[in-house]
Amino acid sequence: MPKVAKPVAVLFDVDETLVHTGGSGARSWKLAFDQLYGIPADIGAHTSAGETDPQVARATFRGVLGREPSSDELSKIYAHYLLHLAEDIVTSEGYRVLPGARRTLVRLGEAGVILGLVSGAMEGAARTKLIPADLNRFFLFGAYGSDSPDRAELTTIAIDKAARLHDDLTPSQVFVVGDTPHDIDAARAAGAVSVGVASGKFSTDALHEAGGDHVIGSLEDPFPGL
Repeated sequence: MPKVAKPVAVLFDVDETLVHTGGSGARSWKLAFDQLYGIPADIGAHTSAGETDPQVARATFRGVLGREPSSDELSKIYAHYLLHLAEDIVTSEGYRVLPGARRTLVRLGEAGVILGLVSGAMEGAARTKLIPADLNRFFLFGAYGSDSPDRAELTTIAIDKAARLHDDLTPSQVFVVGDTPHDIDAARAAGAVSVGVASGKFSTDALHEAGGDHVIGSLEDPFPGL
């Protein structure tokens, strides 16, 4: 097997890649819709894993209210969601850091790799989800669902930010780590190297079928290039 070059930068997804929130996000969306519209919306009935927060909000709104939301309505939903999430995440009984996450982040940092986040969650939500695990300290920057509702575009935004920290960085020197085919597709579209991690709903077979450049069972497995 050919040796894999060490990445210059690695971008990590948050949900089911670094942490499992124990349903905190879904509960917080539900409370936001219930408080604003009297409808305890189930985002799982209207969205799929790997979608960005703006996509989740719009699809759920259409699903439960039968129309498109206005910009003001979305802003209110986002605000209520973030407030509920900040309260729920610290008491979520199912919250856990996924196996190997801390060790992998430490090893990458020690190897001189630039670490960033690339998450479909809004910036406030992504950072909030990492607070109980104290993982924010590892990441220099990030790009989020609040930067673009399109995952490929926000991945490109994250790569551009990484390039500001490292001269002559090319997308092919950036690894994008995530647990869904959406992450793999976004990495491909941005010209980066995808690392699929079967720590969420998708198996290693499914991530291979999605075209992952590298696929591992969990972050306890050897990380490509290290």
